[in-house]
Amino acid sequence: QVELVESGGGLVQVGGSLRLSCAASRNIFSINVMGWYRQAPGKQRELVATITSGGSTNDADTVKDRFTISRDNAKNSVYLQMNSLKPEESAVYSCTVILTTGFRSWGQGTQVTVSS
Repeated sequence: QVELVESGGGLVQVGGSLRLSCAASRNIFSINVMGWYRQAPGKQRELVATITSGGSTNDADTVKDRFTISRDNAKNSVYLQMNSLKPEESAVYSCTVILTTGFRSWGQGTQVTVSS
């Protein structure tokens, strides 16, 4: 079991930036993949970005060149730097990890609201 605690969400204007953080309760080296998903009201949850233990990243096409995922192994954390935010990107952003055992955990989510 891995507990995940997200922070950094909030209200931002169009074109603004936010940095989301997610801290894991256990050593990050037992985690294979870390990532961020988002879900807007009435829509399905969608992948935003993932990062593997080796540092390889995968970004959704809609956020390429604007969002950057990173991880800090010393702090058992993953981050999502979001720039040039758009109103349609208002959603609950959730952190997820997949352990080397294949087990997946989810955080409680953090609200991001982009106002126009």
